[in-house]
Amino acid sequence: MRFMIPEFKAGGPGDAREMTIDVTGREELIRTYRSGLLEDVLPFWLKHAVDREHGGFITSLDRDGSIVDTDKGTWQQGRFTWLLGELYNNVEARDEWLELAKHGAKFMDEHCFDPADGRMWFHVTREGEPLRKRRYGFSESFAAIAYGELFKATGEELYAEKARRTFQGFIDHNLDPKGTVPKFTDVRPLKGLGFPMITIATAQELRDSINLPNAEEWINRSIETIRRDHLKPDIQCVMEAVGSDGEIIDHFDGRTLNPGHAIECAWFILLEGKLRGDDDLVRTGCQMLDWSWARGWDDEHGGILYFVDLEGGPVQEYWHDMKFWWPQAEAIIATLLAFTLTGDPKYAAWHRQVHDWAHRHFPDPGQGEWFGYLHRDGSASSTLKGNLWKGPFHIPRMQLVCWQLLEGFSL
Repeated sequence: MRFMIPEFKAGGPGDAREMTIDVTGREELIRTYRSGLLEDVLPFWLKHAVDREHGGFITSLDRDGSIVDTDKGTWQQGRFTWLLGELYNNVEARDEWLELAKHGAKFMDEHCFDPADGRMWFHVTREGEPLRKRRYGFSESFAAIAYGELFKATGEELYAEKARRTFQGFIDHNLDPKGTVPKFTDVRPLKGLGFPMITIATAQELRDSINLPNAEEWINRSIETIRRDHLKPDIQCVMEAVGSDGEIIDHFDGRTLNPGHAIECAWFILLEGKLRGDDDLVRTGCQMLDWSWARGWDDEHGGILYFVDLEGGPVQEYWHDMKFWWPQAEAIIATLLAFTLTGDPKYAAWHRQVHDWAHRHFPDPGQGEWFGYLHRDGSASSTLKGNLWKGPFHIPRMQLVCWQLLEGFSL
C-alpha cells in the first residue's frame, strides 16, 4: 500500500500552519527509515531466516542470527511473505524479493493449513508437521495479505482467490469459532479489540491488492464496533477487552489495557480517514492516540509500557512494565501519521520522543536488527532477535510506512 500525503488545507485536520519537522529533520528521518529497512533489518532476515532446505522461514534467531529453534510460526510465514511482496510492489521490483515471497507462499500452501477444517496451524516443525492450532484466526489474516501482494505482483488469479478465501476464513472463524474449545465459560463473556482492528488492517490491504469487493463493509463494521464498545470518552480510554455489550468488566481481564494495541488501531483508523478524506475518522484516530499515549507512555524511563491498569492499580501480567519492540514501532507510525494529517505540533513532538527512545535502545549496531524485549529502563532482557511472535513485520512495516509518509510530505 502506497502512503502519499495529500496537500494540507487550512482549518481542518490538514491544517499545517505550525510545522515542527523542518527540512533537515525530515531528510534525516527519511534516511533513518530507508537505510534501517533496506540496509539493516531486511538484510538480517534475508541472510538468516530463509530455509532453502525445507521451505519457508525460520525466525527464532539469536542476536547474531544463529538459529535458536527450528520450529516455524505461521504468523511469520505470512508476515514475511507479505513484506517481500509489499516491497516488490511499492519499493522496487527486485526478482529476489518476488522469488522469496513465492517461496513463503509455497510453504504456507503445503504445510500451514489443516485439511480437516481449512484453518491454519499456528506452529509447525521445520519440515512443516503441525504442532499447534490457536483459538484465534489471525494466522489467516496475515496469509491473506501475503497472497494479496503476490496477486498484485504477478497478476495470477490463483493468489487473489487464495486471498479472498483465507480472508473469509479469518472472518468466519472469529465470528463463529466452530470446533474450538472456548478460552472462558459463558459466565463472564469478553470480546477483544484484536478482531475488529485486524479486520480493518486486513481489509485495507486487500482493497489495495485485490480490490476486495466487501472491504469497506468490513472496515465500516469494525470501526463502528470499536467506537461503540471499546472507546470510553467519559474516562478517556480505549478498552482492550469489554463485556458482550461493551460494558467494562471490573476484574483483571477487563481492567488490563494494552496501549500499544490501541495505538496501532488508532493509526489504522487514521489511515482510513486519510484515504477517504474523512475528518471524523481522523478525529477518532487522534482521540485513541491521545488517550493511549497518556496512559501508556512511561514518564520515568521513556517508551510505551506493555500493560497498564484502567485505574492505575497493579497489573497481573509480570511483563506489564517491559518495553516490547512492537508497541514502540506502532507508536512511531501513529504519531507521524497524526502529525501529517493534523499539523498539530504535539504529534511531531511525540513522534520525535518515541522515535528517539526506540532508536536509542532497541537497534543492535553490532549484529543488526532490533532486540525485541527490554526491561523498563531500556536495558536488554534477552538477546533474541526473533521467535514465533517477533519476526520481519512490525519494525520493517514501521520503517516502510514512515519513509513513505515523509517522502510524500511536502513542507
